[in-house]
Amino acid sequence: MAALLLTACHKEPPKPIVVPEVFRVKFQTSQGDFIVEAHRAWAPRGVDRFHELLRMHYFDQSRFFRVVPGFIAQFGVHRDFNVHGKWREYFIVDDPPQQKNLRGTLAYAMSGPTTRATEIFINLADNPALDRQGFVPFAQVAQGMEVVGKFYAGYGEMRPEGKYIDPSRVEGEANEYLVQRFPNLDYILRTEILP
Repeated sequence: MAALLLTACHKEPPKPIVVPEVFRVKFQTSQGDFIVEAHRAWAPRGVDRFHELLRMHYFDQSRFFRVVPGFIAQFGVHRDFNVHGKWREYFIVDDPPQQKNLRGTLAYAMSGPTTRATEIFINLADNPALDRQGFVPFAQVAQGMEVVGKFYAGYGEMRPEGKYIDPSRVEGEANEYLVQRFPNLDYILRTEILP
């Protein structure tokens, strides 16, 4: 009986998660599906964070809140502002650039060195200026760039350059701000790491 009790109390420690060197993710969105292929060789820290966020379905219901034609489509604010408020402070150390910001590549938004957290953009065009500013691609759209090209862009750039979406309210209120005030924004229904 004692041996059985000891066996029942002894739990195996959780196995460490090994992020694949290359993996694909299906994004189901309000405009249709697209597939992203992530490459650890391009930016290991960025890909590891991306994989972590995908496992917890962080991006589900996330809005494409900054869509600027010929530039970028940005997402990565969690639907719940309390969750986003915590995760946006979990910065990751910068990866050295290995790839260029070409059309279809994904990189993290940042406001300076070592400020990457959860917000990601898809390049809608080749953006060499972003290379010079230190934005590091970590993945690319492998299928469905035509879907990404359909995301609603009528709200344009955020304030102060634009006139509609207030970035501080996006950060502070998340979907409570975005869904009611900007109903045309496209969004991620769910993500799935493909086998």
